[in-house]
Amino acid sequence: QVQLVESGGGLVQPGGSLRLSCVAYGFTLDYVAIGWFRQAPGKEREGVSCITSDGSTFYTDSVKGRFTISRDNAKDTAYLQMNTLKPEDTAVYSCAAGLGCSGYVSYDDIYSGQGTRVTVSS
Repeated sequence: QVQLVESGGGLVQPGGSLRLSCVAYGFTLDYVAIGWFRQAPGKEREGVSCITSDGSTFYTDSVKGRFTISRDNAKDTAYLQMNTLKPEDTAVYSCAAGLGCSGYVSYDDIYSGQGTRVTVSS
């Protein structure tokens, strides 16, 4: 079955860290861009970060310096390392495989995952 599956979410205190994973099943990530998105309660889905097939990375301003996107094509997995988390980072985070990055947002997404919930609270 072709799908993207996210994991790594959870409850963390402000200032803490989490690493999210996005694993591809049934297809290879070698030639696609990976975008991470989030949707906070009551808000619209927004792009967070994107990594191209050749490893170029982009971030929305609110996470620059705190989040790091990466990929391991041998494992068909992308990651989002999130440090110095803030309550406003609370959201459901999802990944998407697209044809490229338009800044920090992937475009022409082929597959999207269901998401993993991140809650930042004391």
